[in-house]
Amino acid sequence: MNNLDPNLLERLGSKLDVERLLRHLDTLSEADLANLVQRQSRPPREARPYTAPAPDNDFYEFFDRQLSEEQQRVRRVVRHFMLETVQPVANDYWERGEMPFELVQPMAAMLREALGDRPAERYCSDPLTTGLVSLEIPRVDPSLGTFLGVHWGLCLVSIHLFGSAEQKERWFGPLERFEKIGSWALTEPEHGSDAAAGLETTARREGDTWTLDGAKKWSGNATFADVTVIWAKDVADGQVKGFLVEKGTPGFHVEKLHGKIAKRAVQNVMIQLRGVKVPETSRLPGVNSFQDVATQLGAARAGVSWEACGMAMGLYEHTLQYCTERIQFGRPIAGFQLVQESLVRMLGNVVAIQGFVLGMADCYDDPRRIHERASLAKVYCVDKMRETAQIGRGLLGGNGILLEHHVARLFADAEAVYSYEGSREMNVLIVGRAITGLSAFL
Repeated sequence: MNNLDPNLLERLGSKLDVERLLRHLDTLSEADLANLVQRQSRPPREARPYTAPAPDNDFYEFFDRQLSEEQQRVRRVVRHFMLETVQPVANDYWERGEMPFELVQPMAAMLREALGDRPAERYCSDPLTTGLVSLEIPRVDPSLGTFLGVHWGLCLVSIHLFGSAEQKERWFGPLERFEKIGSWALTEPEHGSDAAAGLETTARREGDTWTLDGAKKWSGNATFADVTVIWAKDVADGQVKGFLVEKGTPGFHVEKLHGKIAKRAVQNVMIQLRGVKVPETSRLPGVNSFQDVATQLGAARAGVSWEACGMAMGLYEHTLQYCTERIQFGRPIAGFQLVQESLVRMLGNVVAIQGFVLGMADCYDDPRRIHERASLAKVYCVDKMRETAQIGRGLLGGNGILLEHHVARLFADAEAVYSYEGSREMNVLIVGRAITGLSAFL
């Protein structure tokens, strides 16, 4: 006992009853003591090698059970392109706030492979397949999803729904092939949620010429778009009408917005229209009032729900991968109870959103109710996606603010998705009016 370190005894005493331990050791034979010392001197057993299971975000097999083999093929083609071609460069373009133009033609080729020789026609006429594309792209990169959503989902679809035969002949093919790029402008600097009644951009007709004056804000792609759909109020009858304004038209000024914290690769803009003159042949003849625009907005709002679904799935996948690879206290953090509880909450949100969007896919054949159903999906899916982003960012700790793990980018992009295609509050009021028969709008 004279050789024992007093400091060691003091540390042991803070953790156990040293006197009791010594009395017990005193009763052991020399052989038992030697055996005990030998066991304590053995090196610790190596931890069993751990191989994480593949992420299974289709936990209830919604997609496996409900999609045809052709629809599954579309998903595989889009997903492969996004993972192999886009994901390696997405963070870099996002951080620099630049559009990845070199991905445009490869993306066009991918969409032809996925959707066939006339991909835009299928995109306009097959809501479920469109939803799957709108899920798989933002699962990896929401910025690129917005590029396609504005180019095809808003601009090209506007021409498809409301354009004349001549306008479709001129624009549909080049937009479909990405030879020309489209933009779409409804929101104004002072009018977003109240666009139905509050548009200040005006259209004045003199003979066969329209003069547009006003301003638009956000309008993705507009810094480089060849054609932008401009929505303006006709001063003669007070109704909203749509116009195709081409790049380089005198009086049409576009300036990129700076200082964004979300979807930084998307080129959002401020547009000034100062005496912009367009011919009657550039007016979309199928639009007679804002109700026509609202029909398109209902489908676009449904698309945001698919986007939210894809983002939630991506957030879960990246977070799960991180938690199975991140070693703390000698083991993957995925093996700790609180981490597993958070991962299960993320997965629960993903499954709930999947059920929402697939259920909504069966409702497109009832245009009378598309607005309220799309609004409910937008509210719920985006809420749960945003919550999933918050959980995932938290599980990554300090690494959750670094782009290298992708969660930080999706976390920031979630804030944009939360806000556009109608604020949460406006969509709540649309659904509230539908279920009560009472309007709570101002």
